[in-house]
Amino acid sequence: MDLTLSEEQQQLRDLARDWVEREVVPHATEWDRIEQVDPKIVGKLAELGFLGLGIAEEHGGSGGDFLDYALLMEELGRGDTSVRGIVSVSLGLVAKSIQAYGDAEQKQRWLPALCTGETLGCFALTEPGTGSDAGNLVTRAVRDGDGWLISGEKIFITNGTWAGVALVFARTGGPGARGVSAFLVPTDRAGFGRREIKGKLGLRGQATAELTFDQVRVSDAERLGAEGAGFKIAMSALDKGRIAVAAGSVGLARGCLEASISYAGERTQFGKPIAAYQLVQEMIAEMAVETEAARLLVWRAADLVDRGQPFGTAASMAKLFASEAAVKAANQAIQVFGGYGYVDEFPVGKYMRDARVTTLYEGTSQIQKLLIGRALTGISAF
Repeated sequence: MDLTLSEEQQQLRDLARDWVEREVVPHATEWDRIEQVDPKIVGKLAELGFLGLGIAEEHGGSGGDFLDYALLMEELGRGDTSVRGIVSVSLGLVAKSIQAYGDAEQKQRWLPALCTGETLGCFALTEPGTGSDAGNLVTRAVRDGDGWLISGEKIFITNGTWAGVALVFARTGGPGARGVSAFLVPTDRAGFGRREIKGKLGLRGQATAELTFDQVRVSDAERLGAEGAGFKIAMSALDKGRIAVAAGSVGLARGCLEASISYAGERTQFGKPIAAYQLVQEMIAEMAVETEAARLLVWRAADLVDRGQPFGTAASMAKLFASEAAVKAANQAIQVFGGYGYVDEFPVGKYMRDARVTTLYEGTSQIQKLLIGRALTGISAF
């Protein structure tokens, strides 16, 4: 087993790391305070090919495999997970779903624009009354002539107020997962409404929205995949999305570790740096071990994707462990910083607030445990 990155992968990681240090880290605190990432970041991400990583060059992408994508997610998560969310949703959940399930016309219409940042995508699955139980969503698409009319609500939608296209999941048939279909809905359609959600605990710079659909008309050509295949499309996207969240969590944990090492070496108490105290070293050591372990779980899951092997359980394991490790690392980092960790002059308080949601979205930690348990025992606890 060779865990050495290729020269191309090292170059990608270094490019992303340098770019994040220059374009993201200096602004992350301010974006958090004003609750908005600078929209110009989208064009900058596109210039380096980050919005097209893993998309075929014939469709405007920059190529690359899934491990490349995971490396990028770690670096963006290290800088500001709000920026990571822009990419992982527009590219990872929307563009890659179009590449996997779209027809030639849909790919030509949307993929070049998504890769260049001309437009962004959002993934409209979660509803006010339906989170983990996605198979029972109530947003509905009703046949109307040669098209559909979509009515309902979605909540907690990343990129919701920025997106030019929404990948919307709506009920077209009977109850349960088999009655759900997917649609590519331009956000300028009549009846489409959106409102940004402010006052979040973390991810404050990210454009998170509530979406409303008041008989939004779409053509049958804007349906993604077969009628009734929406749940399958959503779960396929989320399986890979969990690896992206896990990779971003590794970056977040790494940020906590690096900040703690630096601060512990500079801060003195009782006549010596606090890094000289055993219990401080214990916290730093735990952060380091769990960050490395989380990264290996991410790489294993990404490798399974690239080799065309089943990866769902590995993705759940990576997401569960890495997200919980990020929360723990952020909590320990605040402890290392003491009172200074409680103010936003230093980055660790933001790390804590941003880390907390990683255990919730794209499947809570409890859902990941049930998925892993089902895979191991063959018995569903849902």
